[in-house]
Order: sequence, then C-alpha cells, then structure tokens
Amino acid sequence: MSGYHTRLHWCKKSHCLSRLHNLQIKSWLLDSGSLTARLINHCNGQFSVKVLSSRRATPTPDEISALGLRPRSHAIIRQVLLYCDDRPVVYARTIIPVSSLRGTLRGLVLLGNRPLGAVLFADNSMRRKPMEITSLKPSHRCYAWTQYQGNEIIWGRRSVFILKGQQLLVSEFFLPELFDSNNL
Repeated sequence: MSGYHTRLHWCKKSHCLSRLHNLQIKSWLLDSGSLTARLINHCNGQFSVKVLSSRRATPTPDEISALGLRPRSHAIIRQVLLYCDDRPVVYARTIIPVSSLRGTLRGLVLLGNRPLGAVLFADNSMRRKPMEITSLKPSHRCYAWTQYQGNEIIWGRRSVFILKGQQLLVSEFFLPELFDSNNL
C-alpha cells in the first residue's frame, strides 16, 4: 500500500485553497491544533481509531522528499481511520523514518488504536512545520487508501512534526462523512 510510484501534488495553503469555496472544509484544513481533540469535541466523545496497517515500507516519492530522506528509504508507515460515532471521517497516514525510531520515539510504533495526535500535542518539545494541502480525485491511485466508497473530491493536509529532535510526516484526509451533519 505504500505505492512508491504514486504521487500526490502538495502545495502551500494559499495556492491550493483559492479553488475551495467550502468554509467548513477550509476550517478543518487550516486548523493547526490537535485534530484528535477537535474530533473528540465534534463527535461528542464517540471517537475511535482503527489501524489499517502499521509496517515497514517505502514511502511515496513526495513523502520521501518532504522528510528529506534518500530515495527508496524505509519507514514505518501507519495508516488509520478516525471514526465519529462508528463512521470513518478521517484517513490518516503517518511516515516515521526508521532513523527517527530512537529512544522514547520507539513507542510510536506501539500506539495500536490510540491516536497519534494525543502523543504529539502532549509533548511541549513538539514543533510543526507549515502545512501543505492536496485534493484527491476518485481517479487518483491514492484515493483507495482512504477506503471511501463515494466519488467526491477528498481534501487533505500534511505536516512534518519534529518530536524529540526527530521528524515524522502526518497526512490527514477529511472524508465527506465529516461534513455531513445529518450522519453525525
């Protein structure tokens, strides 16, 4: 599922969002706080994490570039769905370079169904680099990663986080279910 030959086109917030007119989606994309905390509040406490996979693999070229890794480097790739009231609302993909799995960060591979955001935002040393934005069309190879069955564009964001001096890349894709208030 790492799909070395698949590419997403990421851009700075200001460039990508000019074509997005939905203020609700923009609000989620631009929020720099903890996504976990916002989802828990949004879901009235009915929040859960389902791990799709967590394994060593080769990240995509744009993920390798974002982290400044050598081509075909290996990383732990963790893919999860975040749920509100038993409905998947966010697909998240975390790239943890093998070189970052030192000391206390080794525990990141043992999160299981616990949210990564709770670990990141609880650490005062955490820094977040500027966010980038993308959109996924149903025809894109990465669209299947989200496990969304519809045919709507899915907006996503990503950031490199620095924790204890080590980098990891977190990408979050906001599924249309999140914006359908009739379902939540």
